[in-house]
Amino acid sequence: MRPVTRNVPLAERRRPASLDEVIGQQHLLGQGKPLRVAFESGEPHSMILWGPPGVGKTTLARLMADAFNSEFIALSAVLSGVKDIREAVERAQILQANSQRRTILFVDEVHRFNKSQQDAFLPHVESGLFTFIGATTENPSFEVNSALLSRASVYVLKSLSEDDLAIMVDKACQKELAGLSFTPDAKASLISSADGDGRKLLNNLDIAARAASVKNATLVDAVLLAECLGDALRRFDKGGDAFYDQISALHKSVRGSNPDAALYWMVRMLDGGADPRYLARRIVRMASEDIGLADPRALRITLDAAETYERLGSPEGELALAQAVIYLACAAKSNAAYTAYNAVRAMVAKDTSRPVPEHLRNAPTKLMKELGYGKLYRYAHDEPDAYAAGETYLPQGLDGQQWYRPVPRGLEIKIADKLAYLRKLDKDAQDAQG
Repeated sequence: MRPVTRNVPLAERRRPASLDEVIGQQHLLGQGKPLRVAFESGEPHSMILWGPPGVGKTTLARLMADAFNSEFIALSAVLSGVKDIREAVERAQILQANSQRRTILFVDEVHRFNKSQQDAFLPHVESGLFTFIGATTENPSFEVNSALLSRASVYVLKSLSEDDLAIMVDKACQKELAGLSFTPDAKASLISSADGDGRKLLNNLDIAARAASVKNATLVDAVLLAECLGDALRRFDKGGDAFYDQISALHKSVRGSNPDAALYWMVRMLDGGADPRYLARRIVRMASEDIGLADPRALRITLDAAETYERLGSPEGELALAQAVIYLACAAKSNAAYTAYNAVRAMVAKDTSRPVPEHLRNAPTKLMKELGYGKLYRYAHDEPDAYAAGETYLPQGLDGQQWYRPVPRGLEIKIADKLAYLRKLDKDAQDAQG
């Protein structure tokens, strides 16, 4: 077997040098598909590459730079700050002034930059100083600023299939690791250990090749593979689903009131290396979106769980997150607040700017009082039941709207009863006025 090159990782040695060498992502790279068309267009454009780890995001960015003979500047949002962004911009400006050469600025894990850091790219994307390519494992709709997102095309990359990974193993063994082979069960375990991540596959393959080299072996069986990889043979995503699909499964299990399934998906994600703080944020969101006012304690419990994790860290703090997930799954469910918020938000977005009714306006000056601001306002605490029956609080033309509709579950049963009583008072007051 050819000696293993020890100074360059196999994943780097196997990095594709052309688009045709890329394995997988045929929904984007096949003939006539979006990214293939982008490469063949003759004009690069800014983009966000969204997908799980090890599926070729960095490789595609590098190939884009090669395809357009552009300077490639790479930043990692984990390691870089404002100073690094400024230096990248200055370097692009120098290149533009001296050689008129295009620059492609690649930002790995762009979701880890905060809003101001992401905003720093906007003027230079708009001016054409560089073509921006961001890579993220998180949903860009939530993690990338809308202003930056609107200036970039989003391409969704998929986890590599077992067939894709098998091709990667075969090609590596034929070239860099000539002479190395695997028994069928060892090859299946190796592919399984990667869980759709090409980089992880090649790293594990590299480890197996080194172990085989030490033993002067050319055939790797299941025993040798287990010896050299150990826990690395365990997989994060046994079903091949991406990280963001698992958080969806957790959310839907909570919504479906299944505590066992909810706990399973949470533990699966933690076991796979998910950031507990990310899970805590999503759990807090679930409390507002799916439980709401049917059980207002749910939000407080999730916030307490997040704070507990911050105080205790891992693994002790993860028990508080588990407790919160179980509570959410068992709690009464209501999306009434979530639905009402979205309905009002959609209406306001397309509605005119209706004026505030005069009786609701503040009147801190004499002129405002003379104009009638606040004149007819009724102070609710001075009214029977602390309720100004018949009073209006919405702009003209919106009276009678009922966006918030409590569900017949949990505390919202009582909320619905109270609102029904108050509306009866309104009707009685209106009837009394004729």
